[in-house]
Amino acid sequence: MKIIFCEFLDSQNKDGTITIKPLGKAKNSVSKPTLHGWKDVVTDIVIDKTYTKGLDGIEDYSHVIVVYWMDKEKECHLKHHPQGRKDIPFVGIFACRCPQRPNRIAISTVKLISREGNYLKVKGLDIVNGTPIIDIKPYAPYYDEVKNARVPDWVSKLIF
Repeated sequence: MKIIFCEFLDSQNKDGTITIKPLGKAKNSVSKPTLHGWKDVVTDIVIDKTYTKGLDGIEDYSHVIVVYWMDKEKECHLKHHPQGRKDIPFVGIFACRCPQRPNRIAISTVKLISREGNYLKVKGLDIVNGTPIIDIKPYAPYYDEVKNARVPDWVSKLIF
């Protein structure tokens, strides 16, 4: 068995800050964030060629989890009405999936259409063109699926 090593990309500094280097960028036709219409968006995830071997085997999965940095978001709230809707309860930012977070980390589980070298083509990724990709993980139901999950009733109002 041959193991291909890489250097760690993140480091914790003495002051407690963490530095993360993006693995690549998203390429699609979306120029600004939107609330609706993501399910049909096709995005190319272009991974730096240094990490191409790290994608080997990913094409055997139907879905992947994409971790990315919402670099276009400029606001931060600790509490708000999700999507600005007054008919939704005033909740803490950690009780919703809104982008106005203290750290701009986001995750989405999406359909993997194809892989070609350092390019992944995915469908349904709620991401703006040029967004930095932090990590990619394969979706595996026995790790990621939660049976009988509970969510507040108001969440169903946000589903389109």
